[in-house]
Amino acid sequence: MDWRDTGILLSIRHHGETSAIVEAFTPEHGRHAGVVRGATSRKLGPVLQPGAQLDLHWRARLEEHLGAFTVELQRSRAVQAMGSRLALSGLNAVCALLSFCLPEREPHGALYLRSEQLLDLLGQDDLWPLAYLRWEMALLEELGYGLDLSACAVTGASEGLAYISPKSGRAVSVAGAGDWADRLLPLPEVMLGRGPAETAEIAAGLRVTGYFLSEKLAPALGHRPLPEARGRFVERLR
Repeated sequence: MDWRDTGILLSIRHHGETSAIVEAFTPEHGRHAGVVRGATSRKLGPVLQPGAQLDLHWRARLEEHLGAFTVELQRSRAVQAMGSRLALSGLNAVCALLSFCLPEREPHGALYLRSEQLLDLLGQDDLWPLAYLRWEMALLEELGYGLDLSACAVTGASEGLAYISPKSGRAVSVAGAGDWADRLLPLPEVMLGRGPAETAEIAAGLRVTGYFLSEKLAPALGHRPLPEARGRFVERLR
């Protein structure tokens, strides 16, 4: 069994004296792991960094085996990530969430493209926080927990939207909320594509996506806590 694909390196852990098990997100083969031999060498050590864009060649005797990767660097994102603390914590959050959320070996081509585009914005701290919020919304959508912010779940109106139902993920207007407003999540304007997208608004949006990641998606994955890297990024943004 063998295939070739491009991929974003998500994680790396040592395996034996000189090898490592790496996990990558690829457009055709999803989140996929494999052994890289000589991973600690001078040649490969600098290449195998989270967020790196790699050319991957995977081989195994049987499809269900872990298999082995041969890797070549397409482009590194280390310089952009190390340019600011926000960029570094953001990169770590993206890689950790993809590793946490995605089922093994299940392709998610649209999400892969969004992830690659997001990581290519690393270092542009004026653009990156909003792009990251939109990426988390896309992540929820891709995995079946998308937010429907098009119209009020109660009245059907598309104006005056101010809340999100924590149960359904649908928007609710002020009129539709009524006495239930205190049980709903605030809907930041930035999530509707409105307003100046200031840091406080983006942070409020991340509280919403964080709720659905932790209360809806995580229970479906075995009630594991969200990666600490995401929490560190949110705190850094604030």
